[in-house]
Amino acid sequence: MTIKPLGDRVVIKMIEVEETTRGGIVLPGSAKEKPQVAEIVAVGPGGNIDGKEVVMQVKVGDRVLISKYAGTEIKINNVEYTILKQNDILAIVE
Repeated sequence: MTIKPLGDRVVIKMIEVEETTRGGIVLPGSAKEKPQVAEIVAVGPGGNIDGKEVVMQVKVGDRVLISKYAGTEIKINNVEYTILKQNDILAIVE
C-alpha cells in the first residue's frame, strides 16, 4: 500500500535517535519524549490551497524538524507514519 498525500500535506516517518547521558547510559528512543526529527516519505503536489498558491519546499528523503504535536499518526503494515501540513515543518535538517 502506498500513501499519496493531497494538497500541501506530507507523510513522514519519525527517526528514533538513541541518546547517551553524561554518565554513559544509553537511552533508547522509547524512553524519551516524542522525537521531533523525521524523514519525508511522500509529498503532496501543493497547488492552490484555500485561494493561495502553495509551493512544496520539501522533497522525499529530506530530514526535517517538526512541531511537537503536529499531524495525524497512522499505522500501515506495522509501520508508524504521520501526515501533516507543510507549515507544521519547522526546518530541514542537513
